[in-house]
Amino acid sequence: MPYHPTRRLRMAEVLLFHHAQGLTPGVRAFADDIRAAGHIVHTPDLFKGRTFPSIEEGLAYIGEIGFDEVRERGVRVADELPPGLVYAGFSFGVLPAQKLAQTRPGARGALLFYSCLPISGEWAFGPWPDGVAVQIHGMDNDPIFAGEGDIDAAREIVEKVEDAELFLYPGDQHYFADNSLPSYDADATALLTLRVIEFLNRV
Repeated sequence: MPYHPTRRLRMAEVLLFHHAQGLTPGVRAFADDIRAAGHIVHTPDLFKGRTFPSIEEGLAYIGEIGFDEVRERGVRVADELPPGLVYAGFSFGVLPAQKLAQTRPGARGALLFYSCLPISGEWAFGPWPDGVAVQIHGMDNDPIFAGEGDIDAAREIVEKVEDAELFLYPGDQHYFADNSLPSYDADATALLTLRVIEFLNRV
């Protein structure tokens, strides 16, 4: 079909999971930017209103509840939504997002920010499903993303999955796209947001 400049781009519906500090104003702002581009974004609060001033305190809270339980809270959210979603997650939120993208039928895509799980070995949810596009974003010197093996998992996905992209940004911050936190990087976030919107416009 030939391109026509007035033809509306396809709208995506995104299920976006927050990071370990909770559903912060920065996560909400990022979702609003995606909505402003014409897409639907759901932002469930897996912490039931709580936010935390540091990653360590957020992870301690998750540990009290149980990592599997918090992840499954996210998975259960999808039961209330139609298939055909793009699943997105920031850091800890990648756990439910990637599980849903790999195991819930009908996924249109996945957006994995600051974290990535392998698709082989004991930590894997299984192979990546055919036809599900994925973007992975992280900083090249982030001690968590680059230093704890997530970048290797991302490279495995890019190597094995037909429609997979890994984008690395210069810097050492983890939550760099959350404008409510000191780790925010405006330039990197602007480029990330542009890439995400282009992805959503085509999946």
